[in-house]
Amino acid sequence: MADFLVVGLGNRGKEYRDTRHNFGFLAVDELARKMDVPFCRLSSLEAEVAVGELDSRSVALVKPLTYMNLSGRAVAVLAKFYQLRGPAQIIIIHDDLDIPLGKIKIKSGGGSGGHKGVQSVIESLGTNEFLRIRLGIGLEERPIDVIDYVLTPFAPEEQDARQRVVAEAANAVQMIIQDGLEKTMNFFHSRDN
Repeated sequence: MADFLVVGLGNRGKEYRDTRHNFGFLAVDELARKMDVPFCRLSSLEAEVAVGELDSRSVALVKPLTYMNLSGRAVAVLAKFYQLRGPAQIIIIHDDLDIPLGKIKIKSGGGSGGHKGVQSVIESLGTNEFLRIRLGIGLEERPIDVIDYVLTPFAPEEQDARQRVVAEAANAVQMIIQDGLEKTMNFFHSRDN
């Protein structure tokens, strides 16, 4: 049983490790580091999972082992495995092309915005009412080939922004668990992060 399932969306494999599409993995890695908990591969549950406590609440950090477009399969299985009471206990962290690099947005519900990993979670859970931490990877001008863009590594000049966003995402998870969604949204959206 867990109080929260925190899922970073990404793709497994060394070739994807530092790509924009793996922002969710990078964020849960940072949270695991802060919580000082190791990831264990649970092949039968199609995920790597690290379990620990934040604010006296049990938190399962998750990196699905399916590729991005099938992420929801692992999320649905783990939601049952950890006996979650509802979608408000699920926090999905993912990259978002509609948000500039260096910014994060937090919300509950809504559509997928064309993000296939988020769409898979919606379809597998049968609801869109989970929490989301959206990590900006967008440019002022949308790249012609979006797939190539999201699967490229962050450029050297983007590393500072990448590190800052990863740390902010970990902080946002902690704040959601400690203070609730509304206070967290007000805090992060009222300032220029």
